[in-house]
Amino acid sequence: MTAENSATPTAPIALGGTALAFLGVAAFSLTFPSTHYALSGFGPWSTVSVRAVLAAAVAGAFLAAGRAPVPDRAHWPGLAVVIGGVVIGFPLLTTLALVSTGTSHAAVVVGALPLCTAALGSLRTGVRPSRTFWGAALAGAAVVVAFALGQSGGAPTGADLYLFGSLLACAAGYVEGGRLASVMPGWQVIGWALVGALPLTLPAAAVAVSLEPAHLTGQSVGGLLWVSVVSQFLGMLVWYRGMARIGVAKASQLQLAQPVLTLVWSSVLLGEHLGAATLPAALAVLVCVAVTQRAR
Repeated sequence: MTAENSATPTAPIALGGTALAFLGVAAFSLTFPSTHYALSGFGPWSTVSVRAVLAAAVAGAFLAAGRAPVPDRAHWPGLAVVIGGVVIGFPLLTTLALVSTGTSHAAVVVGALPLCTAALGSLRTGVRPSRTFWGAALAGAAVVVAFALGQSGGAPTGADLYLFGSLLACAAGYVEGGRLASVMPGWQVIGWALVGALPLTLPAAAVAVSLEPAHLTGQSVGGLLWVSVVSQFLGMLVWYRGMARIGVAKASQLQLAQPVLTLVWSSVLLGEHLGAATLPAALAVLVCVAVTQRAR
């Protein structure tokens, strides 16, 4: 039985699940600025592959310390979707996009991600959220997309194909990871996905590092460490755990706040200018998130 097919969670469980999922969102909101830092010293292929290998090393240590059992054979097809979606697909496509576009423009994909995740989750689990839920989700997504596009000038770029592809990949990985997190601990879901991807990511890292020159600086190394340890593993750990408690569709709507947070970090860390619409957009997003959390 998945989290969404179970009985409605009690208030403490729902509150704890929401807090965990939002911690994941907060960690993810720094991913694009941190990737920007990493790209200042590493090539895109090195950034993606080394990120996955470092995350797998941390995850492997957690799995060994926790004596986590190897997942049953029946769970590996789902883990393969997580690998393709959140270990390889989303990091690769967004990193390639960030080579030629700014973090503000890249935030557009995050604005559409909750709606895509909820839609795929509904198809995967058979759950049909209410009209109020979908209305608030669509309104929130519209606010976030309009805000992000306004910040980037509103013009589509060549990186948009990468961003839209990453949206589908990430949504699929989130949905399948959330489903698996209802039958095994969330940290084991992302942990085994990272370790299971090593036959692909380790050779890719060796080749990429040998072909792309690296310029080690505090920013580039710090950015790479953040996306490796926090975005790729610790953030996913709390995200999947929260998703298992409150359900895929509702947890996904917390991501409506992620583009706003990303734009704030972009202003603080990268010096990008944010217009007067930031606060109104943030408040509108928070209202939509509150509605989706209360809708049945």
